Amino acid sequence: MVKSYTPELPSAVNLPSLIQALSSDTLQLSLPRFVPELVVCATIVLLLVARIPRLTAWLDPFWLALAGVLIALRFAIPAGGLTELGTVERQELFTGMLVHDSMTVFFRFFLVAFAFAFIILARMTGLADRRDGQDFYSLLLGATLGMCIMASANHLMTVFLGIEMASVPSYVLAGIIKGRRRASEASLKYVVFGAGAAGIMLYGISLLAGLTGSAHLPTIAAKLAAMDLPALVAGGKGAGTLMVLVLAGLMMMVGLAFKLSAVPFHFWCPDVFEGASAEIDAFLSVASKAAAMALLVRVVLGLGTLPTDTTHTAALAHPISAHTVAFYQSGDGAAAEAASPSAVSSTSIALAPVRRFMVLLLSIVAAITCTFGNLAAYGQTNIKRMLAYSTIAHAGYMMMAVAATAQLAGTSSVGAQEAVASLLFYLLAYVFMNLGAFAIVAFLRNTIGSEEIADYSGLIRSAPLTGIAFTVVLVSLVGIPPMVGFIGKFAIFQALVMAGGFWMITLLVIASLNTAISLVYYLRVAKAICIDPPPAERGAVSIGILPAVYVVAVSLPVLLYGIVPARLLNLATEAVKHIL
Repeated sequence: MVKSYTPELPSAVNLPSLIQALSSDTLQLSLPRFVPELVVCATIVLLLVARIPRLTAWLDPFWLALAGVLIALRFAIPAGGLTELGTVERQELFTGMLVHDSMTVFFRFFLVAFAFAFIILARMTGLADRRDGQDFYSLLLGATLGMCIMASANHLMTVFLGIEMASVPSYVLAGIIKGRRRASEASLKYVVFGAGAAGIMLYGISLLAGLTGSAHLPTIAAKLAAMDLPALVAGGKGAGTLMVLVLAGLMMMVGLAFKLSAVPFHFWCPDVFEGASAEIDAFLSVASKAAAMALLVRVVLGLGTLPTDTTHTAALAHPISAHTVAFYQSGDGAAAEAASPSAVSSTSIALAPVRRFMVLLLSIVAAITCTFGNLAAYGQTNIKRMLAYSTIAHAGYMMMAVAATAQLAGTSSVGAQEAVASLLFYLLAYVFMNLGAFAIVAFLRNTIGSEEIADYSGLIRSAPLTGIAFTVVLVSLVGIPPMVGFIGKFAIFQALVMAGGFWMITLLVIASLNTAISLVYYLRVAKAICIDPPPAERGAVSIGILPAVYVVAVSLPVLLYGIVPARLLNLATEAVKHIL
């Protein structure tokens, strides 16, 4: 059963009764489902209090941050375990600002678990020392909190708030290494691009909210459906309204594209990745991208569909015009020609123009992003810049799954859920691949003092375990079986085939060609590691026992889940059961 927020206000609305109703909603409904985020907030406060000199002397911030994340992780797991994700009902929290459903629980667990692994990595590489650990971990947890809000946003205000809460600490983390000019330059570039993207997105949000009279995503969807957009186009009287809607959609996409490092808002990514430490690159490429993908899905489904039992469908009580039916049959309904318009819900038909715009925009951006990222990675000699362009390319693959979701949302709720499940599985695979890659780069940086690909030559001879693990990760990033990256790409390709239509098949062809293109630059690094002779001036390479254990722990699942992917597939499937 899908539930949406319906304020239970008393018959005589006055200030005391309104406060009582809001307090009841907050204390009885919202806060019990917001406990992991509250634990993260409490941990941040404790870390800041630990800056008091007398406490700093004996309290190691690493253990405080680790304990806080573990407690949050415990509360992030549903009562019946992760296998019971599908039983989590959809609830709107804090008067509709956030939504709590199976996907919220999935991404919250994903982000907090990644923060746990990242804290251990930062400690092992020496990035977060005892003296400055309070600042580092506070920034990390603050960004994680913002990403959790992004994953559960149900209101334009929380959309913007989540992005800014995740972005501002990330700006500081990019330049966290003191005395390094490249890190300061990376942080400054990140801030400049982020500020510009945020301003443009905020203007787009104001346009959309001003035109529809609401900032609540389901309410906006109902208002858009009630406008009868195809009739406005056919009548020639709604050009101004349509132009403002398109402009608002494009401006909002700017902010999302910035977080996704999607073309043409990717310029910050290679420079920031090269200037920042490899550990921070791992955080930006995995956690930030996962939260941005969750937010993109929220916006696409929030504006393109309505929950079937929501009271907002009352806005669709008017008869659906012939223009709307014709528009639907030429787009969303083309995949189900056998079904009569009466067999499809009025909500699906009325929101067809919105979904058509999303499919077109996402398809173009995804295709360009994927192609540019793979082509630009060819000439890179620095491993972090190469992985930065790889991150851009993978953002294109993931956006293809969201485009398929928008296409399927009007004709098949089951198909749309499967498309989102393919995205979630890809993200689960991506966390092992990218965390493994950047962790190895960080450990090798501390050992050989270089991040150039040429200096990795012959690595498998002097550090066989590290060389094998790095090669496995690179092969998985390409998408070659039996690695988990192959299953992830295959799932997205399957979603594109299921969606059908010109744009989806075009994306399928582009994705297939890009997979072949990426084979060259990934295997170029693998060749240097496994075949090329080691540099004469480089001595023995040993990253240490604990770093080797960490590398195995994050890279071994790349192979294991590629052979037996059922557990991750079931988790992704359970996480999408109540998103529509």
